[in-house]
Amino acid sequence: MEFLAQIGEFVTTLIAFTIVISIVVSVHEYGHYIVARWVGIHAEVFSLGFGKVLASRTDKRGTVWQIAAIPLGGYVKFLGDKDASSATDEQAMEQMNEYDRRRSFPAAAVWRRALAVAAGPFANFALSITVFAGLAMWQGVSAPLPTVGQIAPLPYEVPLQPGDRIVGVNGQAVESYGDLFRIINALPEPGDLVMQVERDGDTLNLTVPWLLPPLISAVDPLTPANEAGLQAGDLILSVDGQTIIAFEELRGIIEQKEEQPLPIQVLRDGKVLDLTLIPRMQDYPNNQNGFDRRVMIGVHGEYYFDFATITPNPLVALEIGASNTWYVITSSLNGLKHMIFGNVSPRNLSGPIGIARVSGAVVRQNAIDYIGLIAMISTAIGFLNLFPIPVLDGGHLATFVYEALRGRPPNPKFMQVFMTIGLVLVLSLMVFATYNDILRF
Repeated sequence: MEFLAQIGEFVTTLIAFTIVISIVVSVHEYGHYIVARWVGIHAEVFSLGFGKVLASRTDKRGTVWQIAAIPLGGYVKFLGDKDASSATDEQAMEQMNEYDRRRSFPAAAVWRRALAVAAGPFANFALSITVFAGLAMWQGVSAPLPTVGQIAPLPYEVPLQPGDRIVGVNGQAVESYGDLFRIINALPEPGDLVMQVERDGDTLNLTVPWLLPPLISAVDPLTPANEAGLQAGDLILSVDGQTIIAFEELRGIIEQKEEQPLPIQVLRDGKVLDLTLIPRMQDYPNNQNGFDRRVMIGVHGEYYFDFATITPNPLVALEIGASNTWYVITSSLNGLKHMIFGNVSPRNLSGPIGIARVSGAVVRQNAIDYIGLIAMISTAIGFLNLFPIPVLDGGHLATFVYEALRGRPPNPKFMQVFMTIGLVLVLSLMVFATYNDILRF
């Protein structure tokens, strides 16, 4: 049975990874294709995947749309290109008639080529913004004032009710979420709270349990908590034999153990479960745009109630989508900067195997998180492609800038060397990232 479960897990991971890559690559390549078509450049081939062609068809414009055997990328081959890397086919260009030459990629004006190339990464950003915006409208955003939403099931009574508007805690007024968080964080130790709420036009004083019990709200994929079998909704009863009543107590116990097996007891669906996890050292972003190395297990905690939500209008949702996409980009830049300066280990880089494992783990946990993962990977792919490295879109854009400034394209021999170096760099990075994946696996 365990073997069958492993086979099922592998199949799920493979399917989840293929769907993510197919969506992200299709959008990226379609961005190249559609903008090139708009500016008068003809696409000969639109390929999803590399290698042996499994299926293909030719549309009325003469573009071959195909699916290939290796689903780890894709490409658009424009008229006048020698291959998928957009190297110019000099022999074909010499033999080309005037009509085809006008709609070839090499003969197009610099600005047309630049728009076609830049469209791929920005199509990825557009996908991310759209997905994040859709999730915001589906899940909603917090109501303007702190209001109780759904309450998690706990083994003790909580006198709060959905719809209660929080107006005070321990005699201190609460007019915003910031007020609530500030008051709770300033309390010296966990314990019962006196909360003032408005309910049906009345103001009530309720004695409520500590808002941050050791209740797991989310489990990160491929972390010690995930590997130990912890799930969102689990209430942690004890860690290493120590009873805990607040989520913040968990961190203190974990930090003392440093990668040693740790027995943990949780309450799940009314049943007490005994599990074992092994914390791991991990680089974690701090509040100063840097990274700290900490012992972590990969769980998140929140209040035992959700805040009431409202559905944002489309413009607000798009603003949220753009903000989330920008956050992924800036976080990636920050992580890369600290990796270059040696503050973060390059072992944190993940390759195709790592992305596949994360995709499989996330889709098994939560479909909504899986959709969000597609948006995050789309942002990362778009961002990576803008790097000024030959064979990437950013490398092509850099040569277009040179051509625009100098009035002529770079020397073909130089470009050949330039592209070879870029290809070696990209392949080396992929090999190193895959090596990291294998070590983690």
